[in-house]
Amino acid sequence: MSYLQRCSQAAALAVLLACGTIGSADADNTHLLSGGIGFFDFSSNRDNAADFRLEYRSGWGLTLWPERVWLKPFLGVAATSDGSVFGGGGLLFDVFVTDRIFVAAGAGAFGYSQGGSDLDLGHTLAFRTQGEIGWRFRNRSRLSLAVSHYSNAGIGDDNPGVEIISVYYHVPLDWLGLRVR
Repeated sequence: MSYLQRCSQAAALAVLLACGTIGSADADNTHLLSGGIGFFDFSSNRDNAADFRLEYRSGWGLTLWPERVWLKPFLGVAATSDGSVFGGGGLLFDVFVTDRIFVAAGAGAFGYSQGGSDLDLGHTLAFRTQGEIGWRFRNRSRLSLAVSHYSNAGIGDDNPGVEIISVYYHVPLDWLGLRVR
């Protein structure tokens, strides 16, 4: 595990533990459609590309700390400008530090197709971990900055991994006339 990964995981854990004593947020069971644009392989420059993402983040989940911390499922697809494609899902912690500031930490399993990329991730199964910090507007939309890592977790012969930095905009599904019951 790289130094960057260990630091990201330690920071996410510290934020989760600190949330028991910081601020409060309104209950947030908003279903979100999340779009992101980012910089693929920003940390090593082996195969730089633009990264485009679309995710569904469920409003349903397990409340771990009333009105502050939720464990929720997500589904997503991502594609890079050089043809790599990811698709899958997982779970994320959605944590409100204040009424407006949130952090999220998530992990999931994704299918991976290399496409025209020079970066072979060593397997068609990739695991994504992600840390995110953002702002929730009064209208329930959100803007956030995320850093994520894809890796095959050692199940392939080679496990180079890749880091992506992304900006997300999250829109409540009810804005689009979609109701999830």
